[in-house]
Amino acid sequence: MKVLLINGSPRKEGNTYTALTEISKQLSIHGIESTILWIGKKPVRGCIACNKCKENGNGQCVFSDDITNSVIESMSHCDGVIIGSPVYYGQPSGQLLCLQQRMLYAGGAYFIGKPAAAVAVCRRGGASAVYQTILMPFQMMNMPIVTSQYWNLAYGRGEGEAAQDIEGMQTMRTLANNMAWMLKKLNNNNSSDLPEREAWTPMNFIR
Repeated sequence: MKVLLINGSPRKEGNTYTALTEISKQLSIHGIESTILWIGKKPVRGCIACNKCKENGNGQCVFSDDITNSVIESMSHCDGVIIGSPVYYGQPSGQLLCLQQRMLYAGGAYFIGKPAAAVAVCRRGGASAVYQTILMPFQMMNMPIVTSQYWNLAYGRGEGEAAQDIEGMQTMRTLANNMAWMLKKLNNNNSSDLPEREAWTPMNFIR
């Protein structure tokens, strides 16, 4: 089993990457393979509602000049997906919004029914709005939503600073545990035990 982790930040190894890496490490403990796919710095065009993907019926967007079709191809080989994004003005990154809309519309057949989760990273505020925005398209695709002990949020400003968010990193590990459990259940694993829970490590910003 394999999970596709999409890094929706233009910063390749920033705090979104830090959060997704924590998830990836925890998935590997459960024997779940994962790949972190970075959207890069190049523009991702928005959907223009031409409907050519439906007319062609090939699960690909008619525009092949950005990463959208390669992401769809990657998802065809994966059993679950987690999308991470930084917070820009209370919203996910623009490239990620364009990618998510086009990949789900053109390549929806590779996403339907597969477990999905969202991760939002911010300096201070707006993370819950980004979290909700990423999740909404998944719910329209009949994708089971994987939750954690809290909303999947992490905090940090400087590169890699989110690793210091103790509760945030625990939330990422718990998300990974729940994703692994759901994938195994969906793939007829006989184990009925719920994931083992870490002792809660709450973290406040004012000491």
